[in-house]
Amino acid sequence: MTGPVDDHLVAQVERWAADPAQAEAFADPDAHRVKRGRLLSLFEAQTQSRHLDFAARWLQAQGEGFYTIGSAGHESNAAVAAALRVTDPALLHYRSGGFYAARAQQVAGSTPVADVVRSLTASVEDPISGGRHKVFGHPALSIIPQTSTIGSHLPRAMGLAFMAPRAHQLGVESPWPADSVVVASLGDASVNHSTSLGALNAASYITSRGLPLPLLVVCEDNGLGISTPTPPGWIEATLGHRPGFTYDALDGTRPAHALAELDEVVARIRRTRRPGIVHLRTVRFGGHAGSDAEVAYRSRSVIEADYARDPLLATAATLVVSGELTADQVLDRYEQTRQFVMTEAKKVVGTRRLGSVDEVMAPLTTRRSRSVRLAAATEAPDRLDAFDGRVPEHGERLTLAGQVNATLFDLLASRPGAVLFGEDVAAKGGVYGVTRGLQKRFGQARVFDSVLDEQTILGTALGASLAGLLPIPEIQYLAYVHNAEDQLRGEAASLRFFSDGQYANGMVVRIAGLAYQKGFGGHFHNDNSIAVLRDIPGLVVACPGHPSSAPELLRTCVALAEEEGRVCVFLEPIAQYHQRDLVEGDGAWTAQYDPPAEGLQREAFGTTATYGDGDDLLIVTFGNGVRMSMQAALRLEVEGIRTTVLDLRWLSPLPEVDLVAHVGRFDHVLVVDETRRSGGVAESVIALLSDVGYDGTVRRVASHDSFVPLGPAADHVLLSVDDVVAAGSRLVYGGAPGDRAV
Repeated sequence: MTGPVDDHLVAQVERWAADPAQAEAFADPDAHRVKRGRLLSLFEAQTQSRHLDFAARWLQAQGEGFYTIGSAGHESNAAVAAALRVTDPALLHYRSGGFYAARAQQVAGSTPVADVVRSLTASVEDPISGGRHKVFGHPALSIIPQTSTIGSHLPRAMGLAFMAPRAHQLGVESPWPADSVVVASLGDASVNHSTSLGALNAASYITSRGLPLPLLVVCEDNGLGISTPTPPGWIEATLGHRPGFTYDALDGTRPAHALAELDEVVARIRRTRRPGIVHLRTVRFGGHAGSDAEVAYRSRSVIEADYARDPLLATAATLVVSGELTADQVLDRYEQTRQFVMTEAKKVVGTRRLGSVDEVMAPLTTRRSRSVRLAAATEAPDRLDAFDGRVPEHGERLTLAGQVNATLFDLLASRPGAVLFGEDVAAKGGVYGVTRGLQKRFGQARVFDSVLDEQTILGTALGASLAGLLPIPEIQYLAYVHNAEDQLRGEAASLRFFSDGQYANGMVVRIAGLAYQKGFGGHFHNDNSIAVLRDIPGLVVACPGHPSSAPELLRTCVALAEEEGRVCVFLEPIAQYHQRDLVEGDGAWTAQYDPPAEGLQREAFGTTATYGDGDDLLIVTFGNGVRMSMQAALRLEVEGIRTTVLDLRWLSPLPEVDLVAHVGRFDHVLVVDETRRSGGVAESVIALLSDVGYDGTVRRVASHDSFVPLGPAADHVLLSVDDVVAAGSRLVYGGAPGDRAV
């Protein structure tokens, strides 16, 4: 299935066959600037990409293809690939068919046409996603798969360009050569998205500090965001004067000029280690996708006028005028490519696709339990030196903040590639002192402050992981993660899925959160909603309810990141950081520090913790709820109710096996959920108990569906110990549910 743009190209080249002089109007006069043969290679990549777009629509018509956003008109991006090395990591826009084909030319045995048609048809033989999505990617080509719909991959690209040099500085083995250049491409409409602008701002900031950032950003400007035109001059105004960047504007209808200029741009970035922007003017053929009838918003005359801007036509004309090919030879190659692509497309008709839940989810669920257990117990050989001769297990009992701090010391000492960063985490040691002393001990290259932008923090982590490092970023408050949640959902957690496990970006994101702060509250510092984290497939969320759990959970998160490539969130209850007592003066909210080797006995992932041994009531809870529930248990005991408190510890995925095993011993279960009533953790716990046929009585008590106000008013909407006591008493002794217990 072709169309008018195909007919136009063929008709033009046929005219050149009769009168070669007509080709001069379309040819690039800079042909002399490139080595003979490069334009021919460029044309081959461009024609493969063009015919793959035709094949995509043919496959859709047969009911075999599922993706028709094409690269037609953008094939000049093949020149970008030609200027780079195959070892330069690429994070690509979805119209990068030309780039993919040109990059594949650099690797013997590559099969770019077969790769793409398998991806178009969701074949299990798709070499990058295994049939999960249409993306451009291949480990052998150093192309990291991206969905890139809103420039969401730019923070990762910035992070990789920033952290790859740091990996080499630290002596950490990296997949990328020391002089590599990171390339990221995006469309002109995506330039307007805050994600793109944030990444560009971060790159400017990094460069202003004199730090290396070998990043090439290519804006492929076709003048349209689906149906919305980009204002004339807007891209130049937006990108032309970014601090720290060089800017080069190139015309996709001048292939030789583009090749020569891109060679110089890439060489400059490789030499100076400073970023550059290439504004590549392109055109879009065939609408945004197969379902887009562009005649509804563009006149036919405007659409047809674009045919003269066809990059394939320009390359073909330049080949004819320079004498590398005759017009007939151009047509022969064009038609041979058509036949080859369609032959490959017909081969995948009836291809096998993912056939079960287990197959689809395999990249998210594959486990390496023994490796995780061993990694969690890793100790530095010079551990005593890391702590200046005073290891924490021989010292006093520690609060939650002290436990996290000591664990971070152990983790950085045992892992030379571990890096910790975020807002105020370095010299200041964090808002609550949790990272105090880390920069002094491990240096500015491993513990450093970021710009005040959560999107940049997570993008840096995404890039750091791909660079071979182990990132432990901090988000200062839970409410702030919402500014950048798509970097976790759409980028971090999805990479293993879209690459069939071939790429991963394991990390541990520390987030200070949840409610019950006194004197420094309000919504942004007392956020009690974690629903946005719990519904991300594959994301692990751990939350220590008692100081004694923190080291084991944090080490396990790091081991999951290392061994399984998992993205983990370690949620630290701010209100418990410096608590020392359960009741005044008892010191029960401190614990002796357990060194890493203590974790050899078991893998902690998916395990709960229990406090008390009562058999009348099981309270299932987490976070601040653990301390509240234990305080409530003391009061319930006075009423004659003997209670066990179960700390979930793992909020996503829930520790289902452990939870169900404990629940089976009780007739009464109360779920104490400090998060909001709607979308809270209790909903999932109760649903699980229903699914497994629990036949006892279960109730929940939760906070109200409200933002948390400042000051004492917070007590009206947040769960309290009184609420837990009342709900527990009603559950065991009967009576109508209260206004918070259901």
